[in-house]
Amino acid sequence: MIDDTVSAFSEILSVPYRPGGGPLDGLTFAAKENYQFEGRIASNGNPVWKETHEPAERTAHCLRTVLEAGASLVGFTHMDELAYSVIGANAHTGTPVNSAAPDRVPGGSSSGSASAVAAGLVDFALGSDTGGSVRVPASFCGLYGLRTSHERIDSQGLLPLALSFDVPGWFARELEVMVRVSGAYGISAESGRLPDRLWMPETVWAGVAAPVVEALRPGLAKLEARLGPADTTPLPEPVLEDWFETFRVHQAAEAWQAVGDWVSSVSAEFGPGVGQRLQTASATTAESFTGAVRRRSAIRRSMDTMMTENTVLVLPSAPGAAPLLTASQQDLEAYRHATMCLTCIAGLNGYPELSVPGARVDGAPVGLSLVGERMRDEDLLALAEAL
Repeated sequence: MIDDTVSAFSEILSVPYRPGGGPLDGLTFAAKENYQFEGRIASNGNPVWKETHEPAERTAHCLRTVLEAGASLVGFTHMDELAYSVIGANAHTGTPVNSAAPDRVPGGSSSGSASAVAAGLVDFALGSDTGGSVRVPASFCGLYGLRTSHERIDSQGLLPLALSFDVPGWFARELEVMVRVSGAYGISAESGRLPDRLWMPETVWAGVAAPVVEALRPGLAKLEARLGPADTTPLPEPVLEDWFETFRVHQAAEAWQAVGDWVSSVSAEFGPGVGQRLQTASATTAESFTGAVRRRSAIRRSMDTMMTENTVLVLPSAPGAAPLLTASQQDLEAYRHATMCLTCIAGLNGYPELSVPGARVDGAPVGLSLVGERMRDEDLLALAEAL
């Protein structure tokens, strides 16, 4: 049995579950606590959730996919409550260790999944991404992390937070493993198209701290050597704060639709940040949601004219290194805000995003993100391999 030295697991199976052989034969993996498994109750990051729900009747489709491909499930991993955070701290279960920077948070909400992979306890792990919950932990822990295109992978059996943003995703330490796992979902790097336009909007990069730009420079230089000088044309809707506000309202309304009845009917306690966000979500009006839906549609129309099939959009995966474990709640909320001004770009548009490791700031990892055209996830893997 695994020796969980990093507090990544909520449950370790006494015997790994492996129903058959296939292309992932020999690989071990873990699944986030919002993936349903037949006969088991997923905790969704909150003990009262587990107490008030029945065992799952079916295993989540995206979990079954890798099992049927031959991977061995060794257990389930801790997560932020209801997946409503990107920091990686849980008031009930604690904070999994970030092996790449032990004095810093691992990132969430897929905190345990990233922690388990970074510590070498499994070869890959399943997470989910609504507002950055795969990309941010991947950045913080020095991993490859793929947020898939919205609706590219069947998300049946993945507990919802905000249905028009939620997607499955996964982590790996090595690109070869990332490519193998993605292939099991029909995302084949071999069928990927290499872009010829590198887009680094000044809207984004003008606000990136100089040490982060310097740390990412070698990766950016490789991209420019392969694709030519970057196009710095601004985003079509220029103020990222407005993008984030659209995302925040839209997500909050959908989150309350997904969990509001449960929150209102139980006496559950929520940790800092999550509790406040749920309270805000409960007060989201139909009028504000309608406005956010309208603004999101305008953003998607504008972006789709610029994200042609030959384009890769390149961003920092996070504003910098992970916050320290000693950071105040105020500082964590400020970091979350800055992070989601970046992550909302792919989220609002349903685009795939691959966080690639390799850079370090203040001795800790920071990822470089490749964002592609909707439903062209394989292009990002092909580009990562080419580099």
